[in-house]
Amino acid sequence: MKALVKRAPGPGIFLEDVPVPQIKSDEVLIQPLKTSICGTDIHIYKWDAWAQKTVPTPLVIGHEFMGKVVEVGSDVKNVSVGEKVSGEGHITCGVCPNCLANRSHLCPKTQVIGIHTHGCFADYFPLKATNVFKIPEGVSDEVAAIFDPLGNAVHSALSFNLADRDVLITGAGPIGIMAAGIAKHLGARNVIITDVNEVRLKLAKKMGATATVNVHKENLSNVMETLGIQEGFAVALEMSGSPQALTQSLETLQPGGKLGLLGLLPPGISIDWNLVIFKMLTLKGIYGRQVFKTWEQMAQMLQEGLDVEPVVTHRYPIEDFQKGFDVMMKGESGKVILEWVDEEAVGLEFEEEEEAQPA
Repeated sequence: MKALVKRAPGPGIFLEDVPVPQIKSDEVLIQPLKTSICGTDIHIYKWDAWAQKTVPTPLVIGHEFMGKVVEVGSDVKNVSVGEKVSGEGHITCGVCPNCLANRSHLCPKTQVIGIHTHGCFADYFPLKATNVFKIPEGVSDEVAAIFDPLGNAVHSALSFNLADRDVLITGAGPIGIMAAGIAKHLGARNVIITDVNEVRLKLAKKMGATATVNVHKENLSNVMETLGIQEGFAVALEMSGSPQALTQSLETLQPGGKLGLLGLLPPGISIDWNLVIFKMLTLKGIYGRQVFKTWEQMAQMLQEGLDVEPVVTHRYPIEDFQKGFDVMMKGESGKVILEWVDEEAVGLEFEEEEEAQPA
């Protein structure tokens, strides 16, 4: 089967032939229809310092997907062949205190598909049946393929009450863009999103942001004044990983404000802790999704009319994967979809491969 592989340390990703994985008794085998490139995949492609210390090689990468189940393990009871699914890419231990208390998103032994284990950028990949999420009626394949980052945005937005509040989002990456749409869906009064990328700021506007601010060209304070935001923001969601954006969030939050931290900041940065203390701010670290609470919440929002389709800007057949990585690395896209197989052909190739196995 074909797969996108990080074959060895160094820059680049390669489309290669690899064996079809054998599933365990508690796993299912999924044939992806559509997958989505994540910023994490770009880190792996570039082989930066984080990737070097985190990712084993060789490895099939990728963790954002939707597809169909083509095989189930002998112990699997809740998933059937032919079902259309997405899934949680965080594989947890199941036995630590957090897992046993239904807080598996806090499992200290978490591994991530496509980062630590076999990923979804392949004709087939294995996933624990307990990590499978069946795609609800009415949700498009493309949206199902971005459930993972959409879940990050939902987890962030639902961390605080946004109804009738003024909200600042720093970072117009795909997650920040989707968070803007979610905040408006949840009834926020004003949603302002900041960045330096005009392409993505325009996408944020399409997703429902009240105002966008290019911090290289505009003054956030002026926009706040125009919108009548006098006391500061009630909630800020930091999604850029920029120390400057973090500082701006702290400075523009009103007393008693809430700050959600999703963007990965550089180690060793300093902030003015007196702002936190004297303004009595609440800071919350946010990682991934609450399993499966967040999944159910985002499915409900989509069925209630939340529209995140605009964030998908590019689509490529898997043979043109390099074009997808290039447009992502240039910052000229929202979410990029890699298409693996026509839906009508799902299962055919797998059946042929099974028939070709020696008796």
